[in-house]
Amino acid sequence: MTRASKRNKPTKISPPPSAKKPKPSTEDEESRFSGDPFPADEALRRWPNRYHLKSKEQASSSKGSVGGVLQARCHYRQAIADGIVYDLNDDAYIQGEEGEPNYIGKIVEFFETTKKEFYFTAQWFFRPEDTMMKDKSNLVNRKRVFFSDATDDNPLDSIVQKVNIVQLPLDFDPAHKEELISSADLYCDMGYSEQFFTFDRINAAGISKVGIDVSLPVTSEICMASKVQESSKTVLDLYSGCGAMSTGLCLGAQLSGQRLVNRWAVDINTYACESLKKNHPETKVRNEAAEDYLCLLKEWQKLCTEYGLLGSKQNEDAASETISSESNKDEDKTKDSSVSTDEFEVQDLVDVCYGDPNNVQNRGLYFKVRWKGYGSSDDTWEPIDGLSNCEEHIKEFVTSKYKSMMLPLPGDVDLICGGPPCQGVSGFNRFRNREDPLEDEKNKQLIVYMDIVEYLKPKYLLMENVVDLVKLAKGALASYAMARLVSMNYQCRLGIMAAGSYGVPQCRMRIFLWGADIRENLPQFPLPTHKVAGKGITPNEFKEIIVGRDNELPSQLERNIFLGDAISDLPKVTNYEDRDAREYGTAPCTDFQKFLRLQKQDLFGFNIAGKNGSQKRMLYDHIPLRLNVDDYERVCLIPKIKGANFRDLRGVLVGKNKKVKWDPSIPRQMLTSGNPLVPDYAMTFRGGTSKKPFARLAMDEIVSTVVARAQPHNRAMIHPKQDRVLTIRENARLQGFPDCYKLYGPVKQRYTQIGNAVAFSVSIPMGYALGQAMEGVNSSQPLKLPFKFPECLGQISALNKKKLEESD
Repeated sequence: MTRASKRNKPTKISPPPSAKKPKPSTEDEESRFSGDPFPADEALRRWPNRYHLKSKEQASSSKGSVGGVLQARCHYRQAIADGIVYDLNDDAYIQGEEGEPNYIGKIVEFFETTKKEFYFTAQWFFRPEDTMMKDKSNLVNRKRVFFSDATDDNPLDSIVQKVNIVQLPLDFDPAHKEELISSADLYCDMGYSEQFFTFDRINAAGISKVGIDVSLPVTSEICMASKVQESSKTVLDLYSGCGAMSTGLCLGAQLSGQRLVNRWAVDINTYACESLKKNHPETKVRNEAAEDYLCLLKEWQKLCTEYGLLGSKQNEDAASETISSESNKDEDKTKDSSVSTDEFEVQDLVDVCYGDPNNVQNRGLYFKVRWKGYGSSDDTWEPIDGLSNCEEHIKEFVTSKYKSMMLPLPGDVDLICGGPPCQGVSGFNRFRNREDPLEDEKNKQLIVYMDIVEYLKPKYLLMENVVDLVKLAKGALASYAMARLVSMNYQCRLGIMAAGSYGVPQCRMRIFLWGADIRENLPQFPLPTHKVAGKGITPNEFKEIIVGRDNELPSQLERNIFLGDAISDLPKVTNYEDRDAREYGTAPCTDFQKFLRLQKQDLFGFNIAGKNGSQKRMLYDHIPLRLNVDDYERVCLIPKIKGANFRDLRGVLVGKNKKVKWDPSIPRQMLTSGNPLVPDYAMTFRGGTSKKPFARLAMDEIVSTVVARAQPHNRAMIHPKQDRVLTIRENARLQGFPDCYKLYGPVKQRYTQIGNAVAFSVSIPMGYALGQAMEGVNSSQPLKLPFKFPECLGQISALNKKKLEESD
């Protein structure tokens, strides 16, 4: 058998019965072609790469191949192996290597070589175990296989036997589907490509039968949308943080002509939720654990069903009118009644949650009650069982909130996005479970994320995470995520993107996982627009899913965006700056700075700022983490030169092996406080080889990554020219946050929100890619962006102004 590359050929798991070794003899009566060959002109038209050798002299002197492609004398429609007749497009088990199980392939070509050898070409099926799902393939039906575009040439006598593979559309009638599956050996409803480990619709995977191309058209040119569609698509931002991912996706989709609206958001961090609410008051933000949110959604659906709200539209309107009428009557009654001093009367229900809001070890469904005669500060959470006499209040609340879509029901969400925290895979976690990270409680949010997807059934999903997701345990968590999606019949693809490749001054690599319902186009990844000097560390097995590797890159990329390009216009501040808002007092020095200074009215229309929003340009969050006295003294002693760090302090020597050691010729240097100038942890960090402790950044360099902690003890984060760490706003600039995006909470919490966010330089292009898929673009290759960051912010501003003019 002709060997394929390890990358293209599926591994082999379970052999079929009556497996046999291939027989090399072409004279064997059991393996031969049957019937007349294809007419020469038809064979040449269908398989032109097989007929480069035209003369007998060339054929006799050749090795029988041109450019690695076996050359043919003629092609056939039919062959016989072991007395069984095989036609083109038959599916078969194909003999594996010695001691190995068999391959599964579709026969797409029969041909006799110029050396008079009998060959066929197989287009391979992948078993679940052969794909990115690996050992998590137990989540998928064992009869399921995935068609690929990988092919190999094989000796005719390596065919073992036929296999009955029924090919089904993913949206096939479930009852009929089970009937067909039970009568078949295997079934196939999805294609698989090793490019970004992609699972997608068979017709979108570029799979073709002999001479018949059934792939969907590929759009090579992408045009900017001049007008955004009026109908909006809804977004649920899970593990939302301060909302950078969903905000960028909505902005990017706008450039594709789609209107995405971040309708719901969930995060357990109170301050992140406050930031999202203040920047997106139209979003229904919930500050709770994702697992409680899922329980709430399920209970909410039960309530909506109980009160008849999930029936016909007429019933919904009638129910709403009835409740409204009864509500008005109740209000009239309550106005005239008085409250007893020793009794409490329910005035309204103002919120609902699932969990244990009173911390009494009693989890369940709770309503927040506004008591008659009391204000909001006296609201209490009451279990639903304790409100048995408040049926009408509950009904009124559920009806009202159902109409306002306070919570999504299955089918309401067009896109779920978010990055479930997986602290159990972090390289900073010395106690992580390397063998089975899914058993680590710190990684359970990945399961919750997929459970919410399974429950709500969105049309699209986009999950983001750290690259450690594929580095730990051979990518077990990424395998699980893809297996869950495929088991839910979602198309999906996995890629790694570097923030700096899209126009910000940091490397920062992250994993992204697209998912799409089978009736939708699976979004692609956008190709890089900028060169990036630094690089992240990715396991060899996963280097090929870095977006923009090798020949995928556009021919011309913009130069690196450097730190100075992003922050050189910001006014000087000291270690003790504490003003949350101030005027710039400076002009932008670069296009990067000019576009990031755009106001909310420019970027979001008037949905956020309001028509009467202030036109005064203010700078927010330009505050550094205030260093303690010792650290501030150390920072002041770090030279203001490129590459300076703790190694430049007195008492430190660097040996020939580039490891630091104490200078024995002088006593250990001390600070004013009496503590050591150079702390022990700086000398021992990374075995004494690191240059990161108390390191200054340089204006003509990029930052490795923006982190959630602003301490300079093991990260380079000291300002190039000022004696302080980078401010919150400077870190935000490195992530591509527009200056108008204000953060809330204590200083450390604001650093955390920025460090945990998805860079706008990435989320905007991803939003554009999603919009293209929604627009009907179905590409088998990554997208070439028609814009660059942050200039695209100016284009978004122009679209908003045009929309405003049209509305006026």
